[in-house]
Amino acid sequence: MTDLQRKVAIVTGGGSGIGRAIAQRFAAAGARVAVVDIAEGTAFRCDVSRQPDVGRAFQTIQEQLGPPDILVNSAGVAHVGNVEQTSEEEFDRLYAVNVKGVYNCMKAAVPVMKDRGGVILNLASVASTIGLADRFAYSMTKGAVLTMTYSVARDYVAHKIRCNAISPGRVHTPFVDGFLAKNYPGRERETFEQLSRSQPIGRMGRPEEIAELALFLCSDAAAFITGSNYAIDGGFVTLKM
Repeated sequence: MTDLQRKVAIVTGGGSGIGRAIAQRFAAAGARVAVVDIAEGTAFRCDVSRQPDVGRAFQTIQEQLGPPDILVNSAGVAHVGNVEQTSEEEFDRLYAVNVKGVYNCMKAAVPVMKDRGGVILNLASVASTIGLADRFAYSMTKGAVLTMTYSVARDYVAHKIRCNAISPGRVHTPFVDGFLAKNYPGRERETFEQLSRSQPIGRMGRPEEIAELALFLCSDAAAFITGSNYAIDGGFVTLKM
C-alpha cells in the first residue's frame, strides 16, 4: 500500500534535510522523484518564491517525467527572534519562501492534478499550532501553511486531490548544526543536549522518521485521509503543554 511505483513526485527543498530524506524514501518506494531546490547542482533548480521560476520548473518536470501525482512542499527557511527583533526584510524573506513558495507550487500543481487526482503534502511545524518563544516570523509562516492546507483540501476534495500537513518538532538537520555553531560556539554539544531534552521523548527527530510519515500520507495506504495535520514531535505538543 505504500508502493509508489509509476508515481511522479515533486519534492521542494529536496536538496537537504527533511526534503532530501523524503526524496530518497520516495525513490526507494519506486517513485520518479523530481528534486526541486535553490541549491546549485539540483536536478530542477528553482526559487520557489518566484512564480515564473516555479512554472518553468514544473513544466520541465512534466515534459521529462510526466504529470505530477505527488507534491511535497518542504522548501523553507527559519528565523529566530520575537516581533521586535524581526526586521521587515527578514519578515518578507520568510513570507516569500515559506508562504508564497507553497502557494506558487500548489498553484502550478493543482490544475494538472484536477483531471487525474493527486496528493499534496505540506511541511508545517509545531509552531503552527502553539506559541514558541522567539519564533515570531517563522510561526506566522507555518500557521499560514497549515490553513492553506485545510483550504486546498476542502476546495479540491471533489477533484480527488488529497492535501495534508506534517508538523514536526525539532529534527536534527544541518540547519540545527549551523544554528548551534553560530549562536553557541564552544557549547554546541551542551546546547544540543538541552534542545533534545526539551521534547518529552528525550531526543530530536531524524529526517528519515519524517520521511516515513510522508511516504504513508502520500501513498494509497492513506487514501481516506485529507485535510489533516499530523504532529511528529516526540510528544512536544500534547505531553508538554
